[in-house]
Amino acid sequence: MLLAPLLSACGHPVGVMEPVSISPTSTRPTQIEMLVATTRQPSGDPKTLFNGERSPKPFLTEVAVSIPAKRDSGTVQWPKKLPPDPVTDFAVTKVKQVATLQEGRSWFRQHLEGGHALVFVHGFNNRYEDSVFRLAQIVHDSDMKATPILFTWPSRASLFGYEYDKESTNYSRTALEQSLRLLAQDSNVKDITLLAHSMGTWLAMESLRQMGIRDGRVASKIKDVILASPDIDIQVFAKQYAEMGQPKPKFTIFVSQDDRALAASSLITGRVARLGGIDPTKEPYRSRLEAAGITAIDLTKVKTGDRLNHGKFAESPEIVQLIGQRLMTGQPLTDSNVTLGEGLTAVVGGTVETIGTVAATAAAAPVTILENKPKPEPGDLKQTLDSGRDPQPLTQ
Repeated sequence: MLLAPLLSACGHPVGVMEPVSISPTSTRPTQIEMLVATTRQPSGDPKTLFNGERSPKPFLTEVAVSIPAKRDSGTVQWPKKLPPDPVTDFAVTKVKQVATLQEGRSWFRQHLEGGHALVFVHGFNNRYEDSVFRLAQIVHDSDMKATPILFTWPSRASLFGYEYDKESTNYSRTALEQSLRLLAQDSNVKDITLLAHSMGTWLAMESLRQMGIRDGRVASKIKDVILASPDIDIQVFAKQYAEMGQPKPKFTIFVSQDDRALAASSLITGRVARLGGIDPTKEPYRSRLEAAGITAIDLTKVKTGDRLNHGKFAESPEIVQLIGQRLMTGQPLTDSNVTLGEGLTAVVGGTVETIGTVAATAAAAPVTILENKPKPEPGDLKQTLDSGRDPQPLTQ
């Protein structure tokens, strides 16, 4: 029953990565250029570029996507037939393989947006092209001023490939860590925002944890980490967070108690609550989120066209703007310039403030995941979130 809506959600043509030309007589669509790093295996087909199998080495590719002028914010305009029409559809207009790291650095410097870099990690059940179009949509609709970089890991894009996909995130964690490290070492980069969705949040957390264990802390240029619908066991997240070392980046999580994909994940993983499905206004979550400095934004009452309620962070025009204009620039959510419609409330440092009324709730601020022990020994990392059970279990 939980998988039924997932099965009916597919329907767009496959194989859109072969570049198309834009007619000089047509209205020029917006172009989003990105650098794509992947641990996927090359497919040998220019229509798909990479498949869902694992590659022993990573690949870099320059990709440009055109976005039609007439479309609703928050949507990806998939073509109804191939090749795509740039006037009405999202369409790839450029693909170029990057042979060396030097070429990658050169591309980045040519596309630098104020020294700000956005690294996006997609979630479960995604093809290469799905993640490319999603990042293009996020960058366009958020109006963010940052250089977009996509990290896409080997997903078989199958509803029945959950375990394979999860293992693929583990397979890819060192490659993501190295990608973040290379970015942080570039003198032209001022700051990095890491945005991850669904199962991709597990990969993001594992890579940051590895970096913290190696270096004693996460690279200082990684300023903001945004986890959307995180498909992570709550206790495991607590451990990952603790083992990153100090100081940590600023964390923001988007949660929703009506997320049907996370409800299915909870069933698959033994009815253990997922981080993306908690109610951050309820204890013990609220106090511990406040103690650790993690901002949690509850999107339960935000309505989008997503029947699974799993992609609200990208499909709500107001929320995607919030990401691009405030969260990834480190701005607070509690001033009069934030307006999101009806019902969004923020809890920051123990204070509750209303931010418009988008019919959602946000809990924010500094979650100690470490126990309050007097003078803890270095490396004595113990999580104190709770048993992992949600006070109000997720239902369909």
